[in-house]
Amino acid sequence: MIMEESSAAASPTAAMVAGWVVSGVAFWWTAFLLVRGLSGPKRSYDFCNRAVSTAHAVAAVALACLSVADWSSPIQPLASASSPPQMKALAVTLSYMVYDAACCYLNHDVRVDNTVHHLVSIVGIGAGLAYRRCGTEMVASLFITEISSPLLHLREILKEFGVKDTDLNLLVDILFALIFSVARMGFGPYLTYVTVTADNPILIKAMATGLQLVSAYWFLRILRMVRYKLGKKRPAPKVAGD
Repeated sequence: MIMEESSAAASPTAAMVAGWVVSGVAFWWTAFLLVRGLSGPKRSYDFCNRAVSTAHAVAAVALACLSVADWSSPIQPLASASSPPQMKALAVTLSYMVYDAACCYLNHDVRVDNTVHHLVSIVGIGAGLAYRRCGTEMVASLFITEISSPLLHLREILKEFGVKDTDLNLLVDILFALIFSVARMGFGPYLTYVTVTADNPILIKAMATGLQLVSAYWFLRILRMVRYKLGKKRPAPKVAGD
């Protein structure tokens, strides 16, 4: 009996992983409904979803950190069997992605960039859980993609509180752009390279490449946003005769 329990703990069954995902979807929906009920009619649908998204981002980063076995080599071993903590972290995020995709659909907020992001994430994480491999690379990717998310959502939450075109709003924008750029365009390409060159399934390699392309697209949009915000803060040129 002890040996069976140890084996189950070492390698979660497909039913266990499916249970994590299903219960996770239920959890995120319950959290959304609670926020929706507690915030009342004053707060929008998007505000409630972003509150849940912020909670997921914090949880995802924490679970990713807790799943690292050796901080001296955080992305080793590559192309290896996924550990139970890695699979649990991935299952939590997969459940959130399913919830978020449905939430966007119900709010009629279906955009090409968001749809591609959800599709790449759901297929990639689902494949990783099915293969039970490359947990190290996928959890590292989870950390990189979610580390800037709290600031992303804070930007929009501040707008709903009426904090717009202020120094605080600009500070959050700049911090978000900085963390996003360092994570996704600094560490992201390296992680994509080691994932593609390691002995990983072709689907995982394709999803890693797709996620990096999505990140590059958002990076260009963020650069334009920051340039626009900084341009608005510049003092107007003096007119001759003033």
